[in-house]
Amino acid sequence: MANGKVNTKIKDMNIECTDLKKKKLYDFLDKRLVLYFYPKDMTPGCTTESIEFNENLSKIKKLKTNVVGVSRDKISSHEKFINKYNFKFPLISDTDEKLCKSLDVIKEKSLYGRKYMGVDRSTFIIDKTGKILHSWRGVKVKGHVDEVLAKLKELT
Repeated sequence: MANGKVNTKIKDMNIECTDLKKKKLYDFLDKRLVLYFYPKDMTPGCTTESIEFNENLSKIKKLKTNVVGVSRDKISSHEKFINKYNFKFPLISDTDEKLCKSLDVIKEKSLYGRKYMGVDRSTFIIDKTGKILHSWRGVKVKGHVDEVLAKLKELT
């Protein structure tokens, strides 16, 4: 299992996705893949990040790369999120945290002194063979999509 480390391969697995044609994670590997993990649909940071990926989608696609977002939200929540903001890329529902855990993005967090396990905002660039080419952990939303674009250009 990759555990999200660069130069390791991600494990293919069954997924639940808003793109009903995609049943397995490797279905997205006809090109490189930007796989980004975010905590929750419709929250300010997650919405901003997703909008920025959407606004830069044509630039990313020109670099022969797919974009897919992942959170623990249900498909019904993802569909509302996509429809509200007109996202042009799919979202994976990882309610059982199988994909999140395989890439080690579940971390202990704290909110108002209460500790809980949540998604650490993370992004991975994955090649067509499933190998992780680059990763970001603890992502700060501002400027992140620009960093991803720069790294994709560097890797091209």
